[in-house]
Amino acid sequence: MPQHSSSTLLSAALRAAERGWHVFPLRPGGKRPALHSETACPRTGPCTTSHVKWEQRATTDPDRIRAAWSVGAFNVGIATGPSGLVVVDLDMPKLNSEAGTPDGATTFGALCERAGHPVPRTRTIRTASGGQHRYFSAPAAARLRNTAGTLAPLVDTRAWGGYVVAAGSVINGCRYAVDGPALINPLPPWLRTLLLPPHPQAAATVPGPAPVPLRAHRYAETALQRERETVRTASEGRRNTTLLASVRAMGRFVAWGDLPRHAVETAFQAEGEAIGLTAAECRATITSALNWSLRTCRPRPEAA
Repeated sequence: MPQHSSSTLLSAALRAAERGWHVFPLRPGGKRPALHSETACPRTGPCTTSHVKWEQRATTDPDRIRAAWSVGAFNVGIATGPSGLVVVDLDMPKLNSEAGTPDGATTFGALCERAGHPVPRTRTIRTASGGQHRYFSAPAAARLRNTAGTLAPLVDTRAWGGYVVAAGSVINGCRYAVDGPALINPLPPWLRTLLLPPHPQAAATVPGPAPVPLRAHRYAETALQRERETVRTASEGRRNTTLLASVRAMGRFVAWGDLPRHAVETAFQAEGEAIGLTAAECRATITSALNWSLRTCRPRPEAA
């Protein structure tokens, strides 16, 4: 089993910082931030005036890094946004997936083929589960956010509001390690286009939609409660996937005008944080899922 002492993890954090990547401690042997949450904030030190989240506390300062890792054997998180990175996360199928389910590397390869481009080469990290993190330098003119499954199944991206587990970190006895050349290439323009959020639509000058029938509104509210319960009872390891699917299921009701978008966002944000997802992770997943639903939603079926 790989050794993962405080000194080796400190070295991993310092190596990342030397590359200009902003790091912060993750729980020993885990992926979650080791920093206190907003609800448990003591309002002292850096948080005296307001809670400072992990993305703002991530640093390249070697003295701060040494001080943090002197306390324990923390895994290393890289805040992708401040570090100028976009990381494509190619995941492995879950243990309870159907036999033959393709992994993220396979579905990403299929996406590249459909787009008419080769799979881009860049710095790649082999994750503890056998997946891949592909690091790209972020485009300067765009502030990209996280996505979850919108490019392809088992393909997520981490940018502003997101983080990845750095090489050298250890989970379940397996080390995150560089797999192949360490050179980082820019995010390909075609991938950048796919990751850009849709432009807001100009306000229509035609008359507004007809009022939502009471029956339709009640049906949508019932569906919302059902999907909230689905998220609330999601099993460990499937929480983000379940959140994504439930929000997508509710997207048609937003598109049809049965529910306001902010109500759906607020409801799922609360459920996601309640089951242990970070606030930023929830926001990114919810935004991504609703944007996808609004782009792909079909008109409401006509009553028979």
